[in-house]
Amino acid sequence: MNEQELSQRLARVGAYVPQDARLADIGSDHAYLPVALMLQRQISFAVAGEVVQGPFESAEKQVRKSGLSDRIEVRLADGLEAIQTTDQINTVTIAGMGGTLIRAILESGKQQQRIDGTERLVLQPNVGEKTLREWLFQNEYTIIAEEILEENNKIYEILVAEKQDQVDYSQKELFFGPLLLQEKSKVFLAKWRRELKAREYVLQQLEKAEEKPVEKIEEIQTQIEWIKEVLA
Repeated sequence: MNEQELSQRLARVGAYVPQDARLADIGSDHAYLPVALMLQRQISFAVAGEVVQGPFESAEKQVRKSGLSDRIEVRLADGLEAIQTTDQINTVTIAGMGGTLIRAILESGKQQQRIDGTERLVLQPNVGEKTLREWLFQNEYTIIAEEILEENNKIYEILVAEKQDQVDYSQKELFFGPLLLQEKSKVFLAKWRRELKAREYVLQQLEKAEEKPVEKIEEIQTQIEWIKEVLA
């Protein structure tokens, strides 16, 4: 993967970035995404945020090499602290992290007023999608698009959210993804077949415990029922 040829995962994240967006890409991984989108003339300005010195220097080098230092700013900062008010950011991408970490980044950014709800959020958690959907729901975002894809034997989900008319999601929709649940693609069904086996194994182990964690067992049993319904 490089700035000319993104991975399928990152290319699909980029597909949800609006034309002429002012983008903040957090945890930017060599700034591949903002550089690629700028070279495609899809975005007008970008901030590439990195929290660790090494990746920050790699991103800076990539931007310089591509001749885009006047249009992409690479900043060493923790999460959404990379965004400044004068940037006028209208799209935020966070890809390749756990859902819990992405949720923490968004919450911190909200508390520090680095995002105000006018931005489109394009999020690609590697795990923990449910906790991320819960944060979006609690903060009155609507999930306007979802995608699930498989690349190199790993399954990834992409969530796109904006503040629109509030939608009341059920716990089942937050678990599976409201739009993914409607579509039930081949990759979606493959994921949940795997997840069913994993949860059935966990349940077996929990039920062997001397002191059974009743709440956890009930939670897993409910999830197993949901998954079986979806796969039926």
